[in-house]
Amino acid sequence: MSDSKDNNLQAESENRFGFKRRSSPRAILFRRWRRSPVGIVGTFMVLTVIIMALAAPLIAPHDPTQHHRDQRFTPPVWMAEGNPEYVLGSDQLGRDVWSRILYGSRISVVVGVAAVVIGGTVGTIMGLTAGFRGGRTDAIISRFLDAFLSIPFIILVLALVGVLGPSLGTIILVLGVTGWASYARVVRGESLSVKEREFVLAAEVVGVKSTRTAFKHVLPNVFASIIVLATLDVAATILAESSLSYLGLGVQPPTVTWGTMIADGREYLSSAWWLAVFPGLAIMFTVLGVIFLGDWLRDVLDPKLKED
Repeated sequence: MSDSKDNNLQAESENRFGFKRRSSPRAILFRRWRRSPVGIVGTFMVLTVIIMALAAPLIAPHDPTQHHRDQRFTPPVWMAEGNPEYVLGSDQLGRDVWSRILYGSRISVVVGVAAVVIGGTVGTIMGLTAGFRGGRTDAIISRFLDAFLSIPFIILVLALVGVLGPSLGTIILVLGVTGWASYARVVRGESLSVKEREFVLAAEVVGVKSTRTAFKHVLPNVFASIIVLATLDVAATILAESSLSYLGLGVQPPTVTWGTMIADGREYLSSAWWLAVFPGLAIMFTVLGVIFLGDWLRDVLDPKLKED
């Protein structure tokens, strides 16, 4: 009872003398998000794409692979001869463009997230090992990283896809494996700085194992940079997957992807522009949303910013 009274008196005294109580990290994060138009817009755009991907089977009006010969090249609903059943029109085989965009978002989300998880995990382990252990280990990993970065990205991806064969699993694996280098470089650089701090040196003095020190003390201090890099890398991965699908080296039909939709519609730009324009807008919407969210996270997780 006395403890409760003491807490109340302390709270009253803080308010009376103008002391500011420290906010929780969650509250600070929410206030910064609420004050950031870029963060709000980016979050809304990313959540919209995620909801589209998850709810595609429920909200898609048609089967994305079903042909309707009598509805070929139906224009969007607001144009003359538009059909309310095909809001964004239909393609050369009578397939609903809106339904195909919804199902195409599932591939973009899966590839973007899965490839970044693979690349981020491999790159973080390599960079943490090089930066924390240093010496010969750092020299070997650094030289391997330099050699890997000297290979043009698109040539490496095309070569791996050509050898393994185009499929969803191949695209995820190839984009994940080829995306580790950026994480390794960032994590290595920050690990070299963090491992010289007092708390890391203290852990080594008391006999904590190096592996435990690296993952328990060093990794949490570089995790903010990994999160920001991974967020922005999702956008680059989605663009890479769309590019490969456009070239015919991505996920193969009948699976719907935005890149394949653009490739199918490029021959009809003059007569049926909606076949390529709407999938392109979907890619732009998704990538911009991820970039906005990544920019906000970078500002929020910047250690130079003062807490509210």
